[in-house]
Amino acid sequence: MRRLFWFGLGIAAGVFATRKAGQAAHAATPAGIGENVGQGLRELAGALGSFGAEVRAGMSEREQELQDTVERQTGFTPGRRARGANDAK
Repeated sequence: MRRLFWFGLGIAAGVFATRKAGQAAHAATPAGIGENVGQGLRELAGALGSFGAEVRAGMSEREQELQDTVERQTGFTPGRRARGANDAK
Protein backbone atom coordinates (compact mmCIF):
# COMPACT_ATOMS: atom_id res chain seq x y z
CA MET A 1 0.00 0.00 0.00
CA ARG A 2 2.85 2.38 0.79
CA ARG A 3 4.41 1.69 -2.59
CA LEU A 4 1.15 2.55 -4.32
CA PHE A 5 0.95 5.83 -2.36
CA TRP A 6 4.49 6.83 -3.34
CA PHE A 7 3.90 5.73 -6.91
CA GLY A 8 0.77 7.93 -7.11
CA LEU A 9 2.63 10.81 -5.49
CA GLY A 10 5.42 10.45 -8.03
CA ILE A 11 2.96 10.47 -10.92
CA ALA A 12 1.26 13.60 -9.55
CA ALA A 13 4.62 15.34 -9.10
CA GLY A 14 5.65 14.34 -12.63
CA VAL A 15 2.43 15.68 -14.14
CA PHE A 16 2.79 18.92 -12.18
CA ALA A 17 6.42 19.38 -13.22
CA THR A 18 5.62 18.60 -16.86
CA ARG A 19 2.79 21.15 -16.97
CA LYS A 20 4.91 23.83 -15.30
CA ALA A 21 7.78 23.17 -17.73
CA GLY A 22 5.36 23.41 -20.67
CA GLN A 23 4.01 26.71 -19.40
CA ALA A 24 7.51 28.09 -18.91
CA ALA A 25 8.52 26.97 -22.40
CA HIS A 26 5.43 28.62 -23.90
CA ALA A 27 6.14 31.85 -21.99
CA ALA A 28 9.63 31.96 -23.56
CA THR A 29 8.30 31.76 -27.13
CA PRO A 30 7.47 34.91 -29.12
CA ALA A 31 3.76 34.09 -28.85
CA GLY A 32 4.02 33.73 -25.09
CA ILE A 33 5.94 36.97 -24.76
CA GLY A 34 3.33 38.71 -26.92
CA GLU A 35 0.55 37.39 -24.69
CA ASN A 36 2.34 38.65 -21.58
CA VAL A 37 2.93 42.09 -23.11
CA GLY A 38 -0.69 42.26 -24.31
CA GLN A 39 -2.00 41.34 -20.90
CA GLY A 40 0.24 43.94 -19.27
CA LEU A 41 -0.98 46.63 -21.67
CA ARG A 42 -4.62 45.73 -20.97
CA GLU A 43 -3.99 46.01 -17.23
CA LEU A 44 -2.23 49.35 -17.73
CA ALA A 45 -5.10 50.68 -19.85
CA GLY A 46 -7.61 49.64 -17.19
CA ALA A 47 -5.56 51.30 -14.45
CA LEU A 48 -5.25 54.51 -16.48
CA GLY A 49 -8.99 54.54 -17.14
CA SER A 50 -9.85 54.14 -13.47
CA PHE A 51 -7.26 56.77 -12.54
CA GLY A 52 -8.85 59.21 -15.00
CA ALA A 53 -12.30 58.52 -13.58
CA GLU A 54 -11.05 59.17 -10.05
CA VAL A 55 -9.38 62.42 -11.14
CA ARG A 56 -12.57 63.61 -12.86
CA ALA A 57 -14.64 62.75 -9.77
CA GLY A 58 -12.18 64.61 -7.55
CA MET A 59 -12.20 67.62 -9.86
CA SER A 60 -15.98 67.73 -9.84
CA GLU A 61 -16.10 67.45 -6.06
CA ARG A 62 -13.50 70.20 -5.62
CA GLU A 63 -15.30 72.45 -8.11
CA GLN A 64 -18.51 72.06 -6.13
CA GLU A 65 -16.67 72.90 -2.89
CA LEU A 66 -15.20 76.04 -4.49
CA GLN A 67 -18.59 77.11 -5.87
CA ASP A 68 -20.18 76.65 -2.44
CA THR A 69 -17.41 78.72 -0.84
CA VAL A 70 -17.79 81.54 -3.37
CA GLU A 71 -21.55 81.53 -2.98
CA ARG A 72 -21.32 81.54 0.81
CA GLN A 73 -18.78 84.38 0.91
CA THR A 74 -20.12 86.59 -1.88
CA GLY A 75 -23.73 85.62 -2.36
CA PHE A 76 -23.00 85.15 -6.08
CA THR A 77 -23.73 81.75 -7.62
CA PRO A 78 -20.87 80.91 -10.00
CA GLY A 79 -21.79 79.43 -13.34
CA ARG A 80 -25.03 81.32 -13.73
CA ARG A 81 -24.97 84.38 -15.92
CA ALA A 82 -27.21 87.32 -15.22
CA ARG A 83 -29.68 88.10 -17.99
CA GLY A 84 -28.38 91.27 -19.62
CA ALA A 85 -28.72 93.23 -22.79
CA ASN A 86 -26.27 90.97 -24.65
CA ASP A 87 -28.27 87.82 -23.90
CA ALA A 88 -31.56 89.19 -25.29
CA LYS A 89 -30.45 88.82 -28.92
